[in-house]
Amino acid sequence: MKIKISVFLAAAVFLASCEIPGAVLSTPSLPPAAAPQTQAADAVGCISSEPAQDDIDRALKYTDEIFSGAEWARSYTVETNRVTVTFSGEPLNALAFVEALIFQCGYSETEVDGYFNQENWDIIFVNYDSYEAVSDCRFGESLRLYQFKAMEEGYGYRINYWALNDTEWRVMGMMIVFPVESKSLMDEYSSALFPELASCK
Repeated sequence: MKIKISVFLAAAVFLASCEIPGAVLSTPSLPPAAAPQTQAADAVGCISSEPAQDDIDRALKYTDEIFSGAEWARSYTVETNRVTVTFSGEPLNALAFVEALIFQCGYSETEVDGYFNQENWDIIFVNYDSYEAVSDCRFGESLRLYQFKAMEEGYGYRINYWALNDTEWRVMGMMIVFPVESKSLMDEYSSALFPELASCK
């Protein structure tokens, strides 16, 4: 059974509807030099909520060549406060997505922690029959990993979601979803993306 991409599109729509006061998510292999910030901040340290070209480029290049194989199809969208890149791996029954979240006036660790709360996860996983948080952990001050398992139409999935503080105004989010029987692939992609925090175990 194919993963319902609408689950993640619904999450993107929800997140797009939230006014994120300047968000930033994770980067593969902690942090590969952050993209230059060309948006000028105003006197109070705020930037435009519209993604700049650097934000688009950062999101598109975030995973390097990891999802470049023939089994992956890429699409992306640019919206207020975010750029989202989706990789659909239909032959693998897998999905991955990257979000460059723009926190217009910057963010604190408390705000990032608060953003990834129960309400947020409930909305992201709204189209699953059920989901369960398995663990969460950190590497240093800037990289978080949230691990879940979920059920959809009788099929089980493992989900890893990383969040990395990327720049003063941007957080990079990276999520991968694989069927439970594809544990070796999940581990392989997780290690390729974030070798320093491939798992919480």
